[in-house]
Amino acid sequence: MKLFYSPDYVGSAYGFDTTRKAAWVADSLTSRPISGVEVLAPAAQTTDDLARVHDPGYIQAVRTGQSRDLAESQGFDWDPALWPMVLASNGGVLAAARSALGDGASGTLSSGLHHAKRDHGDGFCTFNGLVIAAKALLADGTVSSVLILDLDAHCGGGTAQLIADDQRIWHADVSVSMFDQYSDHANSVLWEVDRAGDYLRTVEQALAQAGRIGPFDLCLYNAGMDPYEGCGVGGLDGITAQVLAHREQMVFDWCRQRSLPVAFTLAGGYIGAGLDQSTLVDLHRLTIRAAEGAESSAGYWTAPASRIPAISAAL
Repeated sequence: MKLFYSPDYVGSAYGFDTTRKAAWVADSLTSRPISGVEVLAPAAQTTDDLARVHDPGYIQAVRTGQSRDLAESQGFDWDPALWPMVLASNGGVLAAARSALGDGASGTLSSGLHHAKRDHGDGFCTFNGLVIAAKALLADGTVSSVLILDLDAHCGGGTAQLIADDQRIWHADVSVSMFDQYSDHANSVLWEVDRAGDYLRTVEQALAQAGRIGPFDLCLYNAGMDPYEGCGVGGLDGITAQVLAHREQMVFDWCRQRSLPVAFTLAGGYIGAGLDQSTLVDLHRLTIRAAEGAESSAGYWTAPASRIPAISAAL
C-alpha cells in the first residue's frame, strides 16, 4: 500500500500536533515498519486545484502572510514555510486518492483539513484537501462521484460548506463534539454521538446510508483519532483504542466489500494529560494497518464475505 508523506508536511515553524505528528508517525514506520506499506513523497498541490475550492484572496494570504489575520485564521502563526507545508500535505490527499483508484486503498499522513472554509481557515485547518482532491478528480473526469466519510471527533463544517452546491459529492459525518456544527443538507449528513455505547452503531448507520446513496467511485476517509477517551480535545469517555480499532476494520471492510477505492487522511488527535505521543502514534497506526490489510486482501475487487466484527462484540 502506498502511503504519502514528505518532511514538508511538518515544515512550518509553528509546533503543534497538526503540524508535527505526520513526522512522528513516519518515524514509527521506520523503527516499526508495517509490512506492505511503502512511504512516498507526493507532488505539491497546484494553485489551480486550490482555486477550484478556495477564494483567491485567501490563497494569496496563506502564500504571502498578508493579511496576517487571514493567513493565521486557522490558528497557526504564519511563517514562509507554511505555504510549502500546506501544498505538500494537501497534495498528499490527491496523491493518495489517485493511488487508491489503482490499488484499492492508500493514505496520506496529512491532517488539518475539514474545518477550512472557502475564504478562511478554521480549527487548525488551512485548506480543505478532502474537497480539493474530490473536485480535482471530478474536474478531470477521473471519477463521477465521491463519498467523504468523516470520523473526526469534530464536525466537518468546512467540508459541508464547500460541497453544498455539488451533488456529485456526499458527506457522511459522525461526530462526538459539536465544534463546527452545521445543519444537514442534501449531500451532507451529520450524526451526533454523546454516548460511547452508541458510537460504533452510529458509524454503521452512516455507512448503511452511504450504501443506499451510492454507488461511489471513491471514498475519502478522514480518520480522526480524537474521539479517543484520553484526548482532551474532543474525546468521549468509553471510546477506547479497541473501539477505534473496530471502527477502522469496519470502514475498510465496508469499502472492500463494495470494491470501493478508499484513501485516508490522519485527521484529529491531540496530546494532553490523557494521551501521550506514543499512544497517539499507535492510534493512527490502527488506520494504516486496517488500510494495508484491505489493500492486500486477495480479491479486493471481488467483494468477498464480510469480516466486519459484530457490533455487540465491539462494545
